[in-house]
Amino acid sequence: MSDSPTLNRPWYQRIGPGLITACVVIGPGSILTSSKVGANEGYSKLWIVIASVAFMLVYMTLGAKLGAVAKTSPGNLIRTKAGQWLAIMVGCCVFFISAAFQSGNNLGVAAAFDAFTESKTVVTYLVIAFNLMAIAFLFAFRNLYRVLERLMMFLVALMLISFAINLIVLSPNLGDLFMGFIPFAQSTDSATTKTEGLDGLISLLGLIGTTFVITAAFYQSYLVRQKGWDEKQVKSGIVDARVGAVIMALITVMLVSTAAAGLYDGSYIELANPIQVADELEPTFGKLGKYIFSLGLFSAAFSSFLVNSMIGGFIVSDCLGFGSGPHDRAPRIMTTVALLTGMVVAVAVLKLNFDIAPTIIAAQAVTVVGAPLIAGVLLWLASSKDVMGSHAARPATRAFAAMGLVVLVAIAANTAINTVPNKIQNYINKNAEQPTTNTNTPSPTTPAKN
Repeated sequence: MSDSPTLNRPWYQRIGPGLITACVVIGPGSILTSSKVGANEGYSKLWIVIASVAFMLVYMTLGAKLGAVAKTSPGNLIRTKAGQWLAIMVGCCVFFISAAFQSGNNLGVAAAFDAFTESKTVVTYLVIAFNLMAIAFLFAFRNLYRVLERLMMFLVALMLISFAINLIVLSPNLGDLFMGFIPFAQSTDSATTKTEGLDGLISLLGLIGTTFVITAAFYQSYLVRQKGWDEKQVKSGIVDARVGAVIMALITVMLVSTAAAGLYDGSYIELANPIQVADELEPTFGKLGKYIFSLGLFSAAFSSFLVNSMIGGFIVSDCLGFGSGPHDRAPRIMTTVALLTGMVVAVAVLKLNFDIAPTIIAAQAVTVVGAPLIAGVLLWLASSKDVMGSHAARPATRAFAAMGLVVLVAIAANTAINTVPNKIQNYINKNAEQPTTNTNTPSPTTPAKN
């Protein structure tokens, strides 16, 4: 049933799917990447945040329109228009990426708890407990979407408040901050460009990649269908996508600016995990600020942690023909599989010193193919007259979306040429240096995708 007469309701009562998408985009990985860019580049790359969010907004809007207008689910559309092989390929790519990076989201939750306890055993049990709570959440509510929407609204509010408090306490230079939104307006003679040129480029591509999350944009079409919107609520879907994009931009700008105001001094700063950002900022705003930052980190990690697994579970279930509705059992089961996969890997890292590098390498390798493929399929479906009718993407929209697709191809190329080979080489070198045992205790805060 449709979500009541939304056309006559205020804009703030016509949102939901966009907030959920914002939650999955702002995760431990985006917090770490945004903070690294701010710490090493100052405010000078804020314009990249806006460009990334603009691409994300276009694809979120395409997904929202597709979900509202199409008579059936995206998985069914792919099977009907292209064949089962493409549907299976899209579903498996999304599921594998979500499941592989779910371990990073688990470790992000662990990182938030690390700020409050030094016991790895306690942290491990808390991670297991949160996975069990998430699984119970999946099966406890008949109207899963409605409860999820309310939970994500609460977590978004926590993130906004936590990160805003830290930024206000640091009192950023407003002139430099606003200049950061003008491309190349500030000097690029930063620590990153002077001493870590390649790493600087990779960090900037990472900033785009952690904001422009195409799987989340594709899932927007499912969220719109779960909310009950149809062709009459297309305008509501567009407003909702814009609000979600603004929230993404606002939080990411706050993260970059906080690191720029508190850490940037012209020297290169290596940040290995999200909680280290709070540790580095602690001398400036004290332990209370660290705890407030950790609260925001926890909100980001848990929201991304839950929705990321649902993206994998619902899309692969749909693409395999098992259903995609909020009342269907198969998507919940596949989501549970994604949750348990991430939990097992994270527990192995925390308790057994398991090296997560092969998992991340495999996920990034799949992303090389998966991200451009998913973007191309979404653009193709949203531009098809037989699917969208008068709501098919217009030439200007298709042109801008095509630019976004080129950016995803560039990110995929960088991953294939630089990131994956470097990580493989580092993994080989590490094993060569430590052929029998690994004496280094891994950090429970290995960067996640989102």
